[in-house]
Amino acid sequence: MNKSDFYFSLPEELIAQTPIERRAESRLLCMDKNTGKTEHRRFYELPGLLKEGDCLVLNDSRVMPARLIGKRETGGLAEIVLLRDVGKTGDGSLSRDVGANCVHPPTLSSPVNSEFRIPNSELTYECLVKPGRRIKTGTKLVFGNGELTAIVTGETDGGNRLIEFHSEGIFLEVLERLGKMPLPPYIHEELHDGERYQTVYSRISGSAAAPTAGLHFTDELLEEISARGVSLCFITLHVGLGTFRPVKTDEIEKHKMHAEYFIIPPETAETVNRTKANGGRVIAVGTTSCRALEANADETGKVSAFSGFTEIFIYPGYRFKCINGLITNFHLPESTLIMLVSAFAGRENTLSAYNEAISQKYRFFSFGDAMLII
Repeated sequence: MNKSDFYFSLPEELIAQTPIERRAESRLLCMDKNTGKTEHRRFYELPGLLKEGDCLVLNDSRVMPARLIGKRETGGLAEIVLLRDVGKTGDGSLSRDVGANCVHPPTLSSPVNSEFRIPNSELTYECLVKPGRRIKTGTKLVFGNGELTAIVTGETDGGNRLIEFHSEGIFLEVLERLGKMPLPPYIHEELHDGERYQTVYSRISGSAAAPTAGLHFTDELLEEISARGVSLCFITLHVGLGTFRPVKTDEIEKHKMHAEYFIIPPETAETVNRTKANGGRVIAVGTTSCRALEANADETGKVSAFSGFTEIFIYPGYRFKCINGLITNFHLPESTLIMLVSAFAGRENTLSAYNEAISQKYRFFSFGDAMLII
């Protein structure tokens, strides 16, 4: 299939720049994945659209304040976004070797990364940088009043930078003070409350962008869903570089996804498998939850406890093994995310629903409205 098969024209004014005042007041376009039939609801109506015995699988990853604005030592502004911890070696070996065998991934909150909590930390991250032409290997960077310094140690094949950070205090605490939320480039408004770019159930820091399908939930809504006999369970997938990487190949099959770390806890695997065995529906909240479940599921749809990386790329032709439903936001044209939705609901159904949402002036992308596809 060609990338252009997933193009749609979106008026710029429909790109949501700020969060809606009340999370659950967002609009919800419901679609039958088999027929393409749609109806228009509000997100707070979700409990009535679920059935006793269903389960929702939510991603509890928390966005790091990973956007840093500082200066080059020689003068001039420098802006970076931390994407992936590659440890102290600069080649990714620490994060992969530790992450593959631990309960929590190698993130700012990980118990295995004690260097985050000791003075004089030295950590290397893969980063987006701006201006790229000025920030090359050997460039020294200063943030705040010098409490955080860094040096560019190399470049990746994709043009990102490997940056080694030096902090005189605890790295996490320094980042919390100096960092900002790394909002997507299509959002131009300042975010005054950083918690609005976090889900209410986020708990493990490590993402470079929010799992946005979960932004519509409130604690009260989750309680109402649970009271209706719907199970709630959690995976952790840290949203990384793939969120920022466009599909550059015309033939989508040639696109390579960036690896992202995910965890399926034993209790989640048990809940998902019990739901399926009892005839309930497994509904993924977000493409991240979907990818984690499908990457782990066997041919019968059964999942197991797991921690590791996935590069799974889901596009039309993929046979879903685990999930029966999907809650998701509206995604960018020609992105891997709209390709995943098209794989689940059919390309024609998906593009038709998107065009209907445009005609009804739904809000799009990270702070936008949602879809329920079952």
